[in-house]
Parts: sequence; structure tokens; C-alpha cells
Amino acid sequence: MRTSNPTLNDTVFENSRTGNRADGVMTLNGTVLKTAILTLLLVTSASWSWKLYMSGSPPAWFGMALPVGVILYFVLGLIISFKPTTAPALAPVYALSNGVIVGIISAMYEQQFGGIVLTAVMLTCGILFALLAAYTTGMIKPSENFKLGIAAATGGLCLFYLVTWVLGMFGIHIPGLFGNGPVGIAFSGFVVVLAALNLVLDFDFIENGCAAGAPKYMEWYAAFGLLVTLVWLYLEILRLLSKLRSRN
Repeated sequence: MRTSNPTLNDTVFENSRTGNRADGVMTLNGTVLKTAILTLLLVTSASWSWKLYMSGSPPAWFGMALPVGVILYFVLGLIISFKPTTAPALAPVYALSNGVIVGIISAMYEQQFGGIVLTAVMLTCGILFALLAAYTTGMIKPSENFKLGIAAATGGLCLFYLVTWVLGMFGIHIPGLFGNGPVGIAFSGFVVVLAALNLVLDFDFIENGCAAGAPKYMEWYAAFGLLVTLVWLYLEILRLLSKLRSRN
């Protein structure tokens, strides 16, 4: 079982086999419930930061909301990724901090392109449910080569983003790739497709984890990993739509 989502990978799953099952085992219904809870927490905090940002006159302390949210996002994400047993306690806090970031970024895009956020949310939900239906009905069954390909592509993309970030610190930028030209739009489209395919691998991970009787805490961990992919997909759709809208 392989997934390119760094939070839902083979190593984590194999380690969980030796975990404590005194509290029960991982189930599909339990994972769905945890995913719903984390999503609700994210939407709640995103709505809060959205309203404050869109008010035009947020309180003075709100300027620290984004940097604090980013710090918590990375710190909590790393802790949960390397120690999945912390997911039941830290995943809800992670969802709240992530929501603050998503709310502010969404508000920034909405101010520039009215209506873009609703479109991005609808597309994200549509892709999620379409892929989930295709997976549960057996229309999509990821093979090992498929999983390996998506994992390699996602890893390569992460490395590419890291390199461009380092180069950007020295004033070196790749022309066209992040702009609204044909190359930039094609690149964003590729990233959206890649993020969507990661959802299929996450579904596969969750199904196999439940079948193998992973420890109960893995429900929170799997929900956390799925949330990571969903937010990534949403933000990439938002970026793609903004490029398309800016060409009009």
C-alpha cells in the first residue's frame, strides 16, 4: 500500500500495526466521523479569519493571526506526521490553525476576484465526491505502478517547490511557470490533477488500514492526512481559477 501523501504512507501504516489496540481498532465510520469533525473545525476557523479580514478594520492583533497560524501549521503537522499517536490531541488544533490560514488566503483571492472562493469550494467538493464514488464502486483501483507514479510525481513537485523557494530568496525566478500564461495555467492544471489523484491513494490507505485492524488513533491520523490533501487541492484550484480570471 503506497500513498504520496507524506502523512499517509507505508512506514506510518506498518508502524501502527504494532500499536496499542486496547482502545479498539480503526473503522471506516470512525474515520469518516473524525474527518467530518476536522473539516468542521477548519471551516469554523476559516470563517472567523475570513470575516475579520473582509471587515476592512480587523483588530490590531489580527496581524499576527497568519504568521502564528503558519507556525502552528508546520510545527503541529511535523509532530503528527512523525508521531501519529498524537493525532487525537493535536489534529483538531492543527485543523483550527490551518483554517485561519485558509480563511485569510481565501479572503485575499475573493477581494481580487469576486465569487472565486465559492467556485473553488464547489469544484473541490465535486472532485472529492466524484473520486470517492469512482473508488467505492470499483471504477478506480490504484495499482502499485499507479501509486508509485503518483508518489514520485508528488515528491518531485515538493522538491521543485523547495528549489524555487530557495532560488526566489536570491532573486531568481522561473519565468512564466507561475504566471497566467499558457505555461502557468498548464502547470497549475497539472498540480490540480496530481492533488486530486492523491485523494484516491488516501482512500486506498484508509480502506487498507481499516481492513488490517490498525489502532483506533489511526482514525484521527487518517482524517488529518485526508484534510491535508483536501486543503492542498482547494488552494491549487483557487490558484488555477485566479490565473484564468486574470486573463479576462
